[in-house]
Formats: sequence, structure tokens, C-alpha cells
Amino acid sequence: MRAPGYLALGALLVGCAGPLVEDCAHGDLDQRYCDANGDLVADPPGDPRMLLDPDRLIFAYTPVEDPAQFRGVWAGFLAHLEKAVSRDVLFFPVQSNSAQIEAMRAGRLHIAGFNTGSVPLAVNCAGFVPTTMMARADGSFGYEMEILTHRESGIESVPELRGRTLAFTSPTSNSGFKAPSVLLESEFGLVADQDFEPAFSGRHDNSVLGVLQRDYDAAAVANVVIDQVLARGVGSRDDLRVLYRSETFPTTAYGVSNRLDSDLAEAVIEAFYTFDWEGSALDAEFEESSFIPISYEGHWEVIRRIDVASGTSWRCR
Repeated sequence: MRAPGYLALGALLVGCAGPLVEDCAHGDLDQRYCDANGDLVADPPGDPRMLLDPDRLIFAYTPVEDPAQFRGVWAGFLAHLEKAVSRDVLFFPVQSNSAQIEAMRAGRLHIAGFNTGSVPLAVNCAGFVPTTMMARADGSFGYEMEILTHRESGIESVPELRGRTLAFTSPTSNSGFKAPSVLLESEFGLVADQDFEPAFSGRHDNSVLGVLQRDYDAAAVANVVIDQVLARGVGSRDDLRVLYRSETFPTTAYGVSNRLDSDLAEAVIEAFYTFDWEGSALDAEFEESSFIPISYEGHWEVIRRIDVASGTSWRCR
């Protein structure tokens, strides 16, 4: 596998993914995409000139605090993927959800893992086709949103967040913003800027560290990230108090651009299912041990409901 080079994914223009398509069903998709079968994801483009069949595929994992670390975590899988598709695969560490979405919309990102909350926008605005996510050995999957505080903060229940600072991650995050915003208002009558002071940390890692370091009174995070952060030796579960735990949400969705050549896309998708997890860096990093097929229409129904309740717009810029 070739050494990663520099590619300015974050500077891409969202308007370069092709012309609008007027004479087809779009659903919630941007007008440049069609959804003839009603499965809520973009069909392959009708114009063969829009298909992508590059010599080098670009893969991006959802933005994290330490991209260099995750380049190593994904190296074994990408080597497996290169053999499966008989071409080079480049890992590119995107810096933000918007950069990742814009890169796929522009046709310069072919395979990606989008975090839970950004999946609807990636599907509707970038032609992302979710196909798989990680699952545990018993077939279970997903995570919960937790609202955390430091044990010495003096906060013992959600209503006591009134007048305090609560850290979110970013507006596109399900567990880091949209779900807690909806739940805090609907269940506890707490509204940002009115009942508590919101802050945005940028990432789940930063939110957990901010609570441990007393930068924030509390934070809303995906609980799968907590143990990853604590594994760095920066604190322990004994330092934290969980004020709220949500229902289970689907985790990061992996998939391809709708513009990827169909035979190539099938080979990429199959590579996820044939990857040997045992002893791999993915196995060491995540608690899951396999990739399972998913349906955006089914698995992301709860996320779309939260988006609607929170007033999240899926309109593309």
C-alpha cells in the first residue's frame, strides 16, 4: 500500500458533483440524485460519464482527535481491501464532518465511515450509500448517548444542569448534539442558552477530556468513546457520573459513493464482510468483531426521527 499523500479534501466545492436531475423521484435527496426504488438512498447515476472507476480509492474515517492513530488502526483492513479490489487505497484523515461530506459529494471520496448523526446529510447531499456497520460477537450493535459530569461537580441529576455549562460536540452529531438537545427539552424542559450554557468541543474525545479536566460541568457523548479515552490513562470511570443514558443508536455507517462503478462497489462492500478481525488493529481498538449488513431505511429511522424533532435540516448548501 502506498504511503498516504496530501489531498485537500476540506477545500472541495459542493457544486462539482454533476448536474441536477429533474425527471426522477428524489424523496429527501438533493435534486442531483434519484431514488427510483424508494429505499431513501441515491441510485447510481443514469449518465455513465458520472461513474467513478479510479486507479486509487480514497477512504476516510469519521473525524477523530488523533488521525495518525487511526491510520494505523485501519491499515490492516485497507491492505485487505487493496487485495480485494486490485488497486491502491489511500487513508485520508478528514478534519470535519462537513469536509468529509463535501469530499464525497465532489467525487473525490469513494469509501467512508460517517458518524451516526452525519449519515442522513451524507446520504441526502453527498450520495453516500450506507452498507455496513460494526457489530459485537453476539450480533448486537450500537451505542448510547450519555450525559456525563465529574463526580466532584456537585451535579447529581439532569435538572441540576440548569445554570451550568454543557458541552456538545458538533451540530451534525447525533449523540453529541441532536439527541441530547431533543431529550433535554422534551423530558426535562431544559433549553440551550436559556436554561444552560452550551459549549462545542468539536469531538467526543474533547468533551470527555473536558469533563475530566473540569473545563465543562457536563458533556453529552457517545458512550463507546468514553472507554477509548480512559484507556489513555487520563482518568477512570470512578471520576465520572452518568446523569442520563439514552436508548441504543446505530453506530458509524460504512459505505460507498453512489457514483462508484457498480462492480467496484460490490467488491468494496464484500471486502468488509470477508475481513478477518481476529488479531487485527480494528479488533484491538473497537469492542466489535465483525461487519454486518445494514439498511439506511431501517437502522437509521430513529436518527431521522430525532433530526425531525430537533429541526435539523437535510438541505444541501
